[in-house]
Amino acid sequence: MTNISNAKIAILATDGFEKSELFEPRKQLKDAGADVTIVSLQSGSIKSWDQKDWGESIAVDMTLDDARESDFDALVLPGGQINPDLLRVETKAVDFVKSFFNAGKPIAAICHAPWLLIEADLVQGRKMTGYKSIKTDLINAGARFEDSEVVVDNGLITSRNPGDLDAFSSKIIEEVREGLHKRMQQAA
Repeated sequence: MTNISNAKIAILATDGFEKSELFEPRKQLKDAGADVTIVSLQSGSIKSWDQKDWGESIAVDMTLDDARESDFDALVLPGGQINPDLLRVETKAVDFVKSFFNAGKPIAAICHAPWLLIEADLVQGRKMTGYKSIKTDLINAGARFEDSEVVVDNGLITSRNPGDLDAFSSKIIEEVREGLHKRMQQAA
C-alpha cells in the first residue's frame, strides 16, 4: 500500500537545491496522496541547480518563520551542494530539523543534505549514507557510513544521489505510512 493521503510533508530547501532531489520526491509523495509543502527561508520562489547550471524555480509555500513541526508528518531535505550549505548556517533551519527528530517523525536527507543532520547533532551512532564527498563528514560526526541506495536508522532516511531517488522516495512513503499508522493506533 502506498497511499499516504492523510500525510502532510514539508520539504525544506533554498536556492541551489538539486532539481531532481526536490521535484522527484515531491511528485512521488503527491502521487501517493500526500499534501507537500515547500518551506524556505524567504517567500517567493527558490531556484534549483540542475547538474551543472541553474535550473527551474519552484514557488515557496511557507516560510520557515511560519512553519511548525506539529503541522507536518515528515521532513524531506533535498541535496545539492549549495542548498544544504546555506541552510546549515541558519539556526532556525537547524532547529526545524531537530524538532522533527525530537517528535519522532521521519526525516529524509539525500546527497549533501545530511550536512543538516550533522549540524543538528543527529548522526552520532546512526547508520547513514550520503554523497561520496561527505562520507568523511558523516564518519567524523559519528555516523556509521554505509554505501547503499537508501539507509534508515531510527526515522532518519538517507540516500546518496539522484540515482537513488526511487528507493529514497519509496522509503519516505513507507516510513510516513508507518508513522501515521502508529499515531492512529495511539489515538484509538
